[in-house]
Amino acid sequence: MIMPTLVKWTIEDYHNMIDAGILAQKKVELMAGKIIEMTPEKPFHRRVTFKIADYFREKLRGKAIIFEAHPITLFDSEPEPDIIIAKLPLERYDNRHPYPEDIELLIEVSDTTLKYDLETKQKIYALAKIKEYWVIDIKNSQVIIFQQPENDHYLKQMKVTKGVISPLAFRDLKINSQTILN
Repeated sequence: MIMPTLVKWTIEDYHNMIDAGILAQKKVELMAGKIIEMTPEKPFHRRVTFKIADYFREKLRGKAIIFEAHPITLFDSEPEPDIIIAKLPLERYDNRHPYPEDIELLIEVSDTTLKYDLETKQKIYALAKIKEYWVIDIKNSQVIIFQQPENDHYLKQMKVTKGVISPLAFRDLKINSQTILN
Protein backbone atom coordinates (compact mmCIF):
# COMPACT_ATOMS: atom_id res chain seq x y z
CA MET A 1 0.00 0.00 0.00
CA ILE A 2 1.37 3.41 -0.96
CA MET A 3 1.07 6.05 1.73
CA PRO A 4 0.23 9.59 0.68
CA THR A 5 2.96 12.18 1.13
CA LEU A 6 2.35 15.48 2.84
CA VAL A 7 3.35 18.45 0.69
CA LYS A 8 5.59 20.91 2.54
CA TRP A 9 5.24 24.48 1.33
CA THR A 10 8.24 26.78 1.00
CA ILE A 11 8.33 30.45 1.93
CA GLU A 12 8.36 31.22 -1.81
CA ASP A 13 5.28 29.00 -2.40
CA TYR A 14 3.50 30.69 0.49
CA HIS A 15 4.30 34.20 -0.80
CA ASN A 16 3.17 33.21 -4.31
CA MET A 17 -0.17 32.01 -2.88
CA ILE A 18 -0.55 35.30 -1.00
CA ASP A 19 0.32 37.32 -4.14
CA ALA A 20 -2.14 35.29 -6.22
CA GLY A 21 -4.95 35.92 -3.71
CA ILE A 22 -5.35 32.22 -2.91
CA LEU A 23 -5.13 32.90 0.81
CA ALA A 24 -7.18 36.11 0.73
CA GLN A 25 -9.83 36.25 3.44
CA LYS A 26 -8.07 33.46 5.34
CA LYS A 27 -6.26 33.91 8.65
CA VAL A 28 -3.36 31.50 8.24
CA GLU A 29 0.36 31.22 8.90
CA LEU A 30 3.09 28.97 7.53
CA MET A 31 4.53 26.72 10.24
CA ALA A 32 7.25 24.19 9.40
CA GLY A 33 6.07 24.02 5.79
CA LYS A 34 2.39 23.59 6.71
CA ILE A 35 -0.31 26.20 6.22
CA ILE A 36 -2.12 26.41 9.54
CA GLU A 37 -5.41 28.16 10.21
CA MET A 38 -4.99 30.56 13.10
CA THR A 39 -7.23 30.47 16.16
CA PRO A 40 -9.65 33.40 16.29
CA GLU A 41 -8.60 36.07 18.76
CA LYS A 42 -10.74 36.65 21.84
CA PRO A 43 -11.30 40.20 23.17
CA PHE A 44 -9.29 39.61 26.38
CA HIS A 45 -6.35 38.26 24.35
CA ARG A 46 -6.44 41.41 22.22
CA ARG A 47 -6.51 43.62 25.33
CA VAL A 48 -3.54 41.84 26.94
CA THR A 49 -1.55 41.96 23.68
CA PHE A 50 -2.28 45.66 23.17
CA LYS A 51 -1.39 46.53 26.77
CA ILE A 52 1.94 44.66 26.65
CA ALA A 53 2.87 46.07 23.23
CA ASP A 54 1.98 49.58 24.36
CA TYR A 55 4.12 49.15 27.49
CA PHE A 56 7.13 48.05 25.43
CA ARG A 57 6.59 50.90 22.94
CA GLU A 58 6.74 53.40 25.78
CA LYS A 59 9.80 51.84 27.44
CA LEU A 60 11.79 51.06 24.26
CA ARG A 61 11.03 54.14 22.14
CA GLY A 62 14.12 54.88 20.06
CA LYS A 63 15.72 51.54 21.02
CA ALA A 64 13.57 48.98 19.17
CA ILE A 65 10.48 48.50 17.03
CA ILE A 66 7.38 46.79 18.41
CA PHE A 67 5.29 44.82 15.91
CA GLU A 68 1.91 43.32 16.84
CA ALA A 69 0.57 40.26 15.03
CA HIS A 70 2.77 40.71 11.96
CA PRO A 71 4.76 38.02 10.14
CA ILE A 72 8.36 37.08 10.67
CA THR A 73 10.27 35.01 8.12
CA LEU A 74 12.04 31.86 9.28
CA PHE A 75 13.56 29.01 7.25
CA ASP A 76 10.29 27.15 6.53
CA SER A 77 7.81 29.18 8.56
CA GLU A 78 6.17 32.56 8.53
CA PRO A 79 4.28 32.85 11.81
CA GLU A 80 2.56 35.97 13.09
CA PRO A 81 3.58 36.24 16.75
CA ASP A 82 1.52 38.45 19.02
CA ILE A 83 4.45 40.77 19.78
CA ILE A 84 7.88 41.12 18.23
CA ILE A 85 10.55 43.44 19.55
CA ALA A 86 12.89 44.01 16.62
CA LYS A 87 16.05 45.95 15.89
CA LEU A 88 15.98 49.42 14.38
CA PRO A 89 15.73 51.03 11.87
CA LEU A 90 12.18 50.54 10.66
CA GLU A 91 13.32 50.94 7.03
CA ARG A 92 15.15 47.60 7.19
CA TYR A 93 11.69 45.99 6.96
CA ASP A 94 10.48 47.93 3.90
CA ASN A 95 10.89 44.90 1.60
CA ARG A 96 10.91 41.98 4.01
CA HIS A 97 9.58 40.75 7.32
CA PRO A 98 11.94 40.50 10.29
CA TYR A 99 14.38 37.56 10.24
CA PRO A 100 15.54 35.74 13.39
CA GLU A 101 18.67 37.90 13.67
CA ASP A 102 16.45 41.01 13.76
CA ILE A 103 14.37 39.80 16.70
CA GLU A 104 15.32 40.81 20.23
CA LEU A 105 12.26 39.28 21.93
CA LEU A 106 9.26 37.35 20.66
CA ILE A 107 6.07 37.10 22.74
CA GLU A 108 2.99 34.93 22.34
CA VAL A 109 -0.08 35.68 24.47
CA SER A 110 -1.74 32.38 25.18
CA ASP A 111 -5.25 31.67 26.35
CA THR A 112 -6.53 28.86 24.12
CA THR A 113 -3.24 27.90 22.41
CA LEU A 114 -0.92 27.20 25.34
CA LYS A 115 0.07 23.65 24.29
CA TYR A 116 0.73 24.80 20.71
CA ASP A 117 2.77 27.80 21.89
CA LEU A 118 4.82 25.73 24.35
CA GLU A 119 5.46 22.82 22.01
CA THR A 120 5.16 23.52 18.28
CA LYS A 121 6.03 27.21 18.29
CA GLN A 122 8.76 26.82 20.91
CA LYS A 123 10.44 24.17 18.75
CA ILE A 124 10.19 26.29 15.58
CA TYR A 125 11.51 29.41 17.35
CA ALA A 126 14.40 27.47 18.91
CA LEU A 127 15.34 25.97 15.52
CA ALA A 128 15.33 29.50 14.09
CA LYS A 129 17.63 30.62 16.93
CA ILE A 130 15.23 33.25 18.28
CA LYS A 131 17.27 34.44 21.28
CA GLU A 132 14.37 34.90 23.68
CA TYR A 133 10.75 33.73 23.59
CA TRP A 134 8.08 34.56 26.17
CA VAL A 135 4.68 32.90 26.50
CA ILE A 136 2.17 34.93 28.50
CA ASP A 137 -0.01 32.20 29.99
CA ILE A 138 -3.24 34.07 30.72
CA LYS A 139 -5.09 31.20 32.47
CA ASN A 140 -2.27 30.41 34.91
CA SER A 141 -1.10 34.02 35.35
CA GLN A 142 2.51 33.30 34.48
CA VAL A 143 5.19 34.32 32.03
CA ILE A 144 7.14 31.36 30.65
CA ILE A 145 10.54 32.55 29.47
CA PHE A 146 12.70 30.58 27.03
CA GLN A 147 16.35 31.51 26.43
CA GLN A 148 19.48 29.98 24.89
CA PRO A 149 18.14 28.15 21.82
CA GLU A 150 19.90 24.92 20.91
CA ASN A 151 18.62 22.69 18.11
CA ASP A 152 14.85 22.35 18.62
CA HIS A 153 14.60 23.49 22.23
CA TYR A 154 15.77 26.14 24.68
CA LEU A 155 18.36 25.29 27.31
CA LYS A 156 16.91 27.74 29.81
CA GLN A 157 13.24 27.93 30.80
CA MET A 158 11.72 29.92 33.68
CA LYS A 159 8.18 30.37 34.92
CA VAL A 160 7.52 33.73 36.54
CA THR A 161 4.36 34.55 38.49
CA LYS A 162 5.71 37.50 40.47
CA GLY A 163 8.81 39.61 40.68
CA VAL A 164 10.89 41.54 38.19
CA ILE A 165 11.94 40.30 34.74
CA SER A 166 14.22 41.81 32.12
CA PRO A 167 14.61 40.87 28.45
CA LEU A 168 18.13 39.71 27.54
CA ALA A 169 18.54 42.48 24.97
CA PHE A 170 17.37 45.18 27.39
CA ARG A 171 18.82 44.26 30.80
CA ASP A 172 18.26 47.80 32.10
CA LEU A 173 14.49 47.40 31.56
CA LYS A 174 13.05 46.07 34.83
CA ILE A 175 9.49 44.85 34.34
CA ASN A 176 7.23 43.98 37.24
CA SER A 177 5.66 40.71 36.07
CA GLN A 178 2.28 41.90 37.32
CA THR A 179 2.43 44.70 34.72
CA ILE A 180 2.33 41.98 32.08
CA LEU A 181 -0.03 39.58 33.84
CA ASN A 182 -2.77 42.02 34.89
